[in-house]
Amino acid sequence: MLRRLTSTAAVLAVSTGLTAGLTVGTAAAATGQEPGHGHGHGRTVDVQLLSFNDLHGNLEPPQGSSGTVSETQADGSKKAIPAGGVEYLATALRTARKGHEYSVTAAAGDMIGASPLMSGLFHDEPTVEALNKLKLDVTSVGNHEFDEGRTELTRMQRGGCHPKDGCYEKGRTYKGADFPYLAANVTDAKTGRPILKPYTIWQHKGVKIGFIGVTTKDTPNVVTAEGVKGLKFADEVETINKYAKELDRQGVKSIVALIHEGGMPASGAYNYDCDTPGAGAGISGPIVDIAKKVTPKVDALVTGHTHQAYACTVPDPSGAPRTVTSAASFGRLYTDTTLKYDRATKDIVRTRTTHPRATNHVVNREQPKAPDMTRLIDHWKNLAAPVANKPVGYISADINGRGSDQYETPLGDIITDAQVEALAPADKGGAQIAFMNPGGLRSDLAYKASGQEGDGVVTYGEAFTVQPFTNMMQTVDLTGAQVLAALQQQVSGPNEAQPKILQISRGLTYTLDLTKKGADRIVASSVKVDGTALDPAKTYRVAANEFLMGGGDGFPAFKEGRNKKIGPSDLDVFIQYLQAHSTKDKPLSPPKAERITVVK
Repeated sequence: MLRRLTSTAAVLAVSTGLTAGLTVGTAAAATGQEPGHGHGHGRTVDVQLLSFNDLHGNLEPPQGSSGTVSETQADGSKKAIPAGGVEYLATALRTARKGHEYSVTAAAGDMIGASPLMSGLFHDEPTVEALNKLKLDVTSVGNHEFDEGRTELTRMQRGGCHPKDGCYEKGRTYKGADFPYLAANVTDAKTGRPILKPYTIWQHKGVKIGFIGVTTKDTPNVVTAEGVKGLKFADEVETINKYAKELDRQGVKSIVALIHEGGMPASGAYNYDCDTPGAGAGISGPIVDIAKKVTPKVDALVTGHTHQAYACTVPDPSGAPRTVTSAASFGRLYTDTTLKYDRATKDIVRTRTTHPRATNHVVNREQPKAPDMTRLIDHWKNLAAPVANKPVGYISADINGRGSDQYETPLGDIITDAQVEALAPADKGGAQIAFMNPGGLRSDLAYKASGQEGDGVVTYGEAFTVQPFTNMMQTVDLTGAQVLAALQQQVSGPNEAQPKILQISRGLTYTLDLTKKGADRIVASSVKVDGTALDPAKTYRVAANEFLMGGGDGFPAFKEGRNKKIGPSDLDVFIQYLQAHSTKDKPLSPPKAERITVVK
């Protein structure tokens, strides 16, 4: 029973530059009118939509707090549940599909990019192979699909060996994705044509559902300039509405939007009810505005980007209820949504009492591992082992980074200290201050061994997982006024609604007053460098990675830097620091993270 786009068809669709949708399924499925099997008979059938997002190449269970989900208990307490890993995700999805005649699996972007070493070392070919085995039917692109640029993304879809690194094994060529990557709002700047397919149509026994895929229009601000060179990113709502009309004209009335943009629920617990006290009342962020504007022709929104868990109901422009979901990140959750398909109208039933119902499920590690995924992981892990298993440092306890719920993280302190230390010598840049964008910190350093290296040992693979982009470091001249402006941009402009608090090196301190609004949240008089008040007229040597220095994440102040000095990569600097400041007998301890004083 074929339900997915074949690799050959995907190549043909991309290579011909078609903007029309390519139908998924067999010719026989197009004419079938059989009733649902155990999930609706006669006029309506239940279609199971399984979805996830932001896998980021995490084939193995993520380390530290990044590998858990928070669950609210009956007494109001929170419980951390170990979750994630494709061996378990595969089992969970295969189990969920049992008994469902109509089941489609979709994703909302960032399947690859910012990946751990086992996938990243091989340009994420292992992850695409895993997704093929998962029987993923379709995904939108996310911003991280552009980390290595348009050409590499096209190779991910079509297949072929890497243009520089070649094939990783003799006689074995990467075959590409069996599923279509959708990029409806990403066009060639010169031709105006989508770089990949804008939509696809899933089809089974007469049931047709259109999928439109978009990434955040803010992608150019969260990816290096080289990664998005020659591309334009259009508004998500305008693009979805445009292609929803096109699908409607083709007779496809049931439509799902895969949107790599998201929201922030009021609680971090995966089982939080974001429809309390009313529909969508417990969620904020860009996706809410998008959901309220996307045409009623779209029946459900599968989202991502913020790495949050939610299954909300946000009314569409006509007032009809519509599900908006996200399954956290790293394969820790999957969403199961029931779409009731009406064969007469060819649409999903959406009334105030009957509409798509969605639930997030934990990919727990108590279930059996999928043997085929274990074999895939072992294969690539063995290839990566000579590089990945090399010890580069020692720690005395968990050092939280991505998994921390605080604005300033212990691992963020270590990384910025590493940067300012490496670039402090005059011939290296003369750095006095270092900044790190929070999104570039991808994991924790976990004390518990991930393999055979022993507890407290940091391997090259683990360090790579924390800093996978290998962005080059830069040191520039900024005035005190420009440094203050950069701090203020954390909580103003595009970052006002969802602050992006930079990690800062030792010697830089300030107060963040969350009782105020906008730029005033940074208490200007509190900003000090080595205990001395920041001088607006004085020039400081400031270090940061090339992404941040390019104004990424909404920080244009860094682009004003002068007298630029290029340094080593952020990963090299991080590893150099671990090697210099830790031994087996004297491991590195978590810093207190006291540089930013937060007033709430």
